[in-house]
Amino acid sequence: MSTDSDILRRAERTPQVFAEVFDRHAGAVESFLRRRLGADAAEDALSETFLVAFRRRGSFDHAWESARPWLLGIAARVAAKHRAAEAKHWRAVEASAAREERATSGGIEEAAGRVDAAAAIRALAPRIAALSAKERDTLLLYAWSGLLPDEIAQALNIPVGTVWSRLHRIRRKLAPPGSNVARLTWIGKEMGDGTVGARA
Repeated sequence: MSTDSDILRRAERTPQVFAEVFDRHAGAVESFLRRRLGADAAEDALSETFLVAFRRRGSFDHAWESARPWLLGIAARVAAKHRAAEAKHWRAVEASAAREERATSGGIEEAAGRVDAAAAIRALAPRIAALSAKERDTLLLYAWSGLLPDEIAQALNIPVGTVWSRLHRIRRKLAPPGSNVARLTWIGKEMGDGTVGARA
């Protein structure tokens, strides 16, 4: 099977083969954008991300076999254009968590679980919104897209040491109150649907 790097080399001469890169990675990029911007803005942002990638296909660093970090880096920059919509999205997440906390349907254990999760999201969303844009990009690429620090460095075009430094600051800022050891393992559970966890 061809690597993404191979496909992008061919796409410089035969543009239509770029569609293979889209087929491989559109789902992951769309998932990232939906979480960043909400469902309404994600579709347009997805199109914009792949349009930018197509136009810049000649600049891909072929030292990497996978285009996923590169595409998610472009997606993060596209999402940066939607900061007002993003802030609105986090307010909606917080409000949704508050509504979920008041829900009483289902069994007692399920209701208790929803209340706990809603309270966690409600507490976390404002702290995520308060992060700098660079910190938020780093966090979400790590926690939601599962990129390793070196892949985040590639995506954001920054040194890997900068990624580690940002993750350290984010751990301190987002750690639960009273926590002695700040870890990111709880972030995926609290920010998403519980199926995507962050690596500590």
